[in-house]
Amino acid sequence: MKQEKRGQEPPSPIYESLPPAWLPKSHKTADVGYPGFHPPRPGQDEDVLSDKHIKDGFLLPLPVPDEHQSAAGIFLQQNEKGGRIFDQSVLADLEHLMNDIFTRKADSAVAIQSSAFKIPSRVTMSDTKRQTWFAELADPHVPLSKLGKSVPHGAKGHDLLDLLHTNNVAIPRAVWFLRVFGANETAGLRNKPSYNPTQYSVDWATLVTAYIKKQLGEIALPSAPRPGMNIKQTFKGVLSDAESRDKWVSRFTYCLKLLRPFYDEGLVDHCTFLTWIVQQMAACNLAQAGFVAHLADEYLDGVLEKRPLAKPLLDACIAKLNEIRTTSAQGHLNKLEEILKSLIQRICVALPDTFVSPSTWLAHSSLLCSALTGPADSGPSDYRRRDFQQLISDNLIDIQRRNDAMLFRNLPPRKLERLGSLVVDIQILNSICSSTDMSTISFFSSPIPESSSSFVDKLDTLLTWAVTPLQYGSHRPYAAVTLLQAYHERNARRELSSATLHDHLFDWLDSKPAVREASNLRAVAGLFGKLMKSGLFDYGAYVQRLVARGEEGLFLSEPDKTASFHRTLLRWIPLHNTTPSLSNQRKVIVYGARARQTPEDVCEREMRREIRAILPLVFGGDTLPPSVSMASLRTSCPTVLGAPCFEQVRTIKQWLLPNLHKFASRSQSLDEISALKTFSTAVELLKYTHSYGSLLELSLSVLSQTSHAELLTAVGEVFHRFATIWTAMNVTGTIASTLYSTYLLWRTQGGKTRYLLTLIIEMDGGRQLDVTARTQVENDIAAFTHALAPKTDHPEAVPPVMPEILLLAADSKPDAPSILANSLWYRYRTSGDWAWKVWDNIVASLRQVPVMSEDHERRHTYALCYGQFLLNVDHHLPGGIDKDVLQWFIGTGKSEVLGLTPETWDVLRVVLLFLCVHGALSTTTLLQGLVYPAWQLGADASPLYQPQNMETFIQAASELFGALVLQEECFISSIVPQELLDAQRIHTWRQDAFREPHFTLLASNIPNLVLLEHNNVVSDELRGIARDLRLRTCESRDIRQSCYRNLDAVRKGFERPIQSGMVAETLCEPLVNALKMILSESNEDTDVNSFLSTGISSVLSPCTLAATAVQLQFGLRQLGRALACESTKQGASASLDKMTSLIFHHSMASEEAYFIAEMARGVDGPVAIKFINNGFKSIVDIFNRAPAPSTPESLLMRVGRAGEVLRVLSHVSEPLREEGTGLDLDVSTQERLAKVILESFQFANAIFSKTTDHSLRVITDSVIFLARLLQFDLGFFGIRTTHFRETCEKMTPVLFDLVVIHACGPAQDAVAFALLLDTLYFLIDDLFLHSKISFPDPFKYYPTKLQSPHLHSLPSSHRVRLLTLFPHLRPNAVVQDLSYAHRDSTGLLVYGAPVQNRPWEWIENLDKDDGMIRNNASLSLELFGAKATGDHLIGYVQDEERRIPTRLEGVFEDNLTAESVFRRDWRETRLPAHSDVRAGERRVGEGADELGTLPTFGLQKPGSGRVSPASSVRSRGSVSSMRRSPGSLSGNRSAVSTREGTGESGIGSGPAAGRKRKASASVDDDDEVEIIEGPVPANLKKSKGKPKPKKK
Repeated sequence: MKQEKRGQEPPSPIYESLPPAWLPKSHKTADVGYPGFHPPRPGQDEDVLSDKHIKDGFLLPLPVPDEHQSAAGIFLQQNEKGGRIFDQSVLADLEHLMNDIFTRKADSAVAIQSSAFKIPSRVTMSDTKRQTWFAELADPHVPLSKLGKSVPHGAKGHDLLDLLHTNNVAIPRAVWFLRVFGANETAGLRNKPSYNPTQYSVDWATLVTAYIKKQLGEIALPSAPRPGMNIKQTFKGVLSDAESRDKWVSRFTYCLKLLRPFYDEGLVDHCTFLTWIVQQMAACNLAQAGFVAHLADEYLDGVLEKRPLAKPLLDACIAKLNEIRTTSAQGHLNKLEEILKSLIQRICVALPDTFVSPSTWLAHSSLLCSALTGPADSGPSDYRRRDFQQLISDNLIDIQRRNDAMLFRNLPPRKLERLGSLVVDIQILNSICSSTDMSTISFFSSPIPESSSSFVDKLDTLLTWAVTPLQYGSHRPYAAVTLLQAYHERNARRELSSATLHDHLFDWLDSKPAVREASNLRAVAGLFGKLMKSGLFDYGAYVQRLVARGEEGLFLSEPDKTASFHRTLLRWIPLHNTTPSLSNQRKVIVYGARARQTPEDVCEREMRREIRAILPLVFGGDTLPPSVSMASLRTSCPTVLGAPCFEQVRTIKQWLLPNLHKFASRSQSLDEISALKTFSTAVELLKYTHSYGSLLELSLSVLSQTSHAELLTAVGEVFHRFATIWTAMNVTGTIASTLYSTYLLWRTQGGKTRYLLTLIIEMDGGRQLDVTARTQVENDIAAFTHALAPKTDHPEAVPPVMPEILLLAADSKPDAPSILANSLWYRYRTSGDWAWKVWDNIVASLRQVPVMSEDHERRHTYALCYGQFLLNVDHHLPGGIDKDVLQWFIGTGKSEVLGLTPETWDVLRVVLLFLCVHGALSTTTLLQGLVYPAWQLGADASPLYQPQNMETFIQAASELFGALVLQEECFISSIVPQELLDAQRIHTWRQDAFREPHFTLLASNIPNLVLLEHNNVVSDELRGIARDLRLRTCESRDIRQSCYRNLDAVRKGFERPIQSGMVAETLCEPLVNALKMILSESNEDTDVNSFLSTGISSVLSPCTLAATAVQLQFGLRQLGRALACESTKQGASASLDKMTSLIFHHSMASEEAYFIAEMARGVDGPVAIKFINNGFKSIVDIFNRAPAPSTPESLLMRVGRAGEVLRVLSHVSEPLREEGTGLDLDVSTQERLAKVILESFQFANAIFSKTTDHSLRVITDSVIFLARLLQFDLGFFGIRTTHFRETCEKMTPVLFDLVVIHACGPAQDAVAFALLLDTLYFLIDDLFLHSKISFPDPFKYYPTKLQSPHLHSLPSSHRVRLLTLFPHLRPNAVVQDLSYAHRDSTGLLVYGAPVQNRPWEWIENLDKDDGMIRNNASLSLELFGAKATGDHLIGYVQDEERRIPTRLEGVFEDNLTAESVFRRDWRETRLPAHSDVRAGERRVGEGADELGTLPTFGLQKPGSGRVSPASSVRSRGSVSSMRRSPGSLSGNRSAVSTREGTGESGIGSGPAAGRKRKASASVDDDDEVEIIEGPVPANLKKSKGKPKPKKK
């Protein structure tokens, strides 16, 4: 059954092997099969059955008889004619044959027809036909080829756009229609010589922007209600109603869709359109800003190409952000704020130079920083966002640095290496006081070797400070020796160090001018005597060096004219530790070998005579001289005080001091008064001769040997009085140890030890004694305190009135004061206020003394009795009565002292002086409790406030101040003999007023004394007393020494009354004069510049520099107040002019200029304005000084002097810039300064073109300074006159030329280039800022061309920055890198002008592509030099296949005969067309989001929408070339167009014929900029390895 069924089935078809559909034939006409496809066929050899095939198998026959046979013999064998196959003639014949084939092929090819393109004509249609035509245009099924035969004529402008929107014409079809419309509009203008193909794009951009602006104008905001007017108003916006909003959004969306192809293809001029966006952003309101911001965001790429566009856009965004932050609708504008911040961030990333604008940065730096500082990273994987923020952060730092540099803000603190170090060193030395630890003063830093210049400078500072009369204090030479000795001991190489140090000391002694001044002779001799005593200076080596170098004029017998200065030094320098040989050597050098008696011997004998007369007990006498005073002591010893240091030291060290030691050893046998008077006289004598080393030895000797308590107290007072000197000598440890040993001795003997304990604490300072000794002292003080004031829970109550104190005056017993004091202490010792109430009763009793007796002497007797009583009370108190008296003065005593009569004050003064002399009351207590309140009372007195007995109180307090602080002698009372010891004690206790913390009070109350002096309310007599007191106070050397030690306290003391505002303007000048008198030792003068009269050099001396700073600061502040007052304005202005003239016309080093600037910092605005104006005038005078500069060096000299002035001005104005204070400078001065800068720039520019040597660096330095000067001037944003702006406009091209000069060529300098470019930004922005036009042309002040013979060396980074300044935007992608070209007579390709984009002429080709060459498109084939080759054109390829280079049709086709090189290049280099062009409308969903969120810059994913259409490349574009357009090299133009960087192919011969083209990478370029490089030869030779350009 199965077989039957099988037989009935139809036979199966014979299988036929067919090739794949995609496999092409091997030949187009001949049937030769398919390549690589060999199907079986009937009758083929391998199907034939034969014995051989069956036995051996099927074998193909060999193509040649022998596979190993060579063809060389055949090729080389001779034929019968004697020729060879591969002969040279045969090859030539073959070449001619092939050339003939190609020639015939070209002749037989059909020629390209002339262009047959015609613009669709415009016809006038009826309304119905026009409406029908537009309906068909909107219908995508109606081909454009049908509508392209003619277009309707009628609507124009905004009406035409409305018509397109009303009919909802697809964007590509609308663009075609508008292009045809524009082509017809410009058709009649193309033949005119002045025709500009891009002008219609400009006109159309104006039309489109006006259309958009018209739509934006419909969005309005309601007007703000007017205060005080009750007017009802209604507002209805276009977006408030749903229907009107939909209509508006539809029209605006359609306009934006239409704008994109317009912009991409160049139908609207980019520059015009982008300029409109920038200006619209600045002019729109907040409602419109949301739409304009989206526009700016979409087209931002074009804006970012040019700084002239980016800068106004940045300003507009900043203005809108500020407006948002101040509006009440801020919460509804978050989206707009985000877009504006995004714009600012993208500008910062792409073009950070836009932010280099000092005016913008100064006004909006905080807003910019907040806008550029993005939120923290949300996730660790967001690397792109992190990198974006990091780039912004880096750019922001650079922007801030550049802006601050041009504004001279945050100037780097300059280290004053020389002057500053000197000032610091002087301040360190002046800070040495009684509480200083000398071991902590690091004047000489350890690492500094003695051979270095730093050590020499510091040594010079130290020695000069020790001897100069400009400084104060007898401790200075001892401090210098101590510091030198400490450094010397730290040096490990002692021997070498000693020799080196001796050489430096000798050089200083031999060369410094301060040594040769006669007023410094005694100080220099004393200093070197102490250096020799410490082993730091060798007198013998000093003499030997003078002899070795042949010093002349050392003998005293030689005339003074030829005498050496070292002769005087040899005569004066004392020898503390001398030897007979050294003394003899000195005698021989100075007096000669035969001298037997010298003037020194005579002087010494006279000195001994005078000393014996004043110290008889020391030399065996038995009578005391009468009471002496300090003045009488000086009168008695004229020889001793006037003798050279050599005689003084030899007499005191070798003769007086040994006798004083003997006196100390036998002082116990003398009565206490005699020993005390002798010791006080010796102390004062040693003090006058500055023999403080001998005074220390004497004091320590007496301290360890005496048994007299008063003498012990006198020794302690010596230690207290000269505490600063003992500190400078670094012997406080020795004194503290000796005091402690003496204390232990007296403690065991039961003597008075209270004063010793106080003195030990003072001398120890917490650092000299060991812990055990210090603990012992503290425990003894605690025990002493407990014994005198025991603590109890039930203290004895002290009555407020003590009659026994009043009755004490009538008690004539000598011990009555002591008995009463003992009695009161025993009774009330447990009470804490018994001493206060005793003092209160004393004052009450003293008020009764004038009533008790009319006799003056008896009153003083009563006063001394009360004084003795208080002294005994003081001994019964652990801390003395001083604190209780002070509390009384500042408490209830304030009102009581005002009620005292002059007679009572006379009695009270005796008591106070008596207590102060004996140490019961301190000087500071009386000053703080009486004197300072009295001065304050007198300063504040007014006609409405004059307390009773006020003048009596002030006069008494002032006299008390003179006695305690200023008078040399001490007058307690007429019944008390004047004693030297009392005067010494007054001098001892007044030292506390000159030390901290009490000196600050003294300095702060001197201004009150000045105010008292000028208070018209008080009497003339009191004002005269105040004036005399102030003059004596200002002239006191002790006070001046304290002032120099603490200048800050003095400055604050004088600033307080001025800054309080309670002082009249007329009193400011006397205050400044008083300060000047203290610090500069000058007489009173009404001119604040008097301290400058000695010259800037002396004022800037290191020793007085700090004091000069204080005076100058006060002087400038006083002038500021005077300038603000009309009555004193003129005089203050003249005075300030004089001051600035003295400063600016003095040649200063950079450190001096900086220091003066620091002194003038913080002055008032009017003073700063005057200061800066005068500085500018000085700079103008410097540059205008005759003769005019003719060489780079002469210009640099003027720059150097002007630089000193600019340093001062920059630091003076820096605080004002920080505060944002506006300074209205003198406009005429600014005009002159701008002119000077322009002329200097022009001179430098001219010199650059002539100079090629080392002087280029000189000119560059000058140009850099001029740029900095211009920056400084522009930093004052004041009024800009027309003349000033015209000068700046002339300066712009000159400055740009200098920028280019420093960008490339021999003068290339990266620093100068950056600085000059920033200056150019500053200058241009300033011109725009002060422009009178609201919206000026953004490119108005920018350069237009780049011209330099060295452009070949211009770095790419500089080129990119420079190209952002020019008005030429990047050409359209269609014509980018295209230029016209032609072949010359030799066949070489010559490039012409670049191809201009003609978007309104290049209309879309509507014909079908059927492979026929008709040349009927708007772009003629003649422009490309096209020729018909007869090659076959392959079929149409779909868009998605255009970029597939490996498709099989292209692989298997014979490219030579099937596809031309141009066709294949055109096909393989195309990019996908935009969706709008390909599909006629956008993708679904895009239109709905037309006004929504735009892509964020820098965050697009692959395939996402672009930010700006300017960055896209349409189907009309191509890959750009690495080379710029050759059109910039030649002006010739022909009908042949070529694309740069491509190869040349075709039938024509040439060196590059047949070479394949390689696509080159695209590079952003701006080939529209006119670049002049000089003449270029017509035959452009290409570099080796670079393909010749190929004709398209």
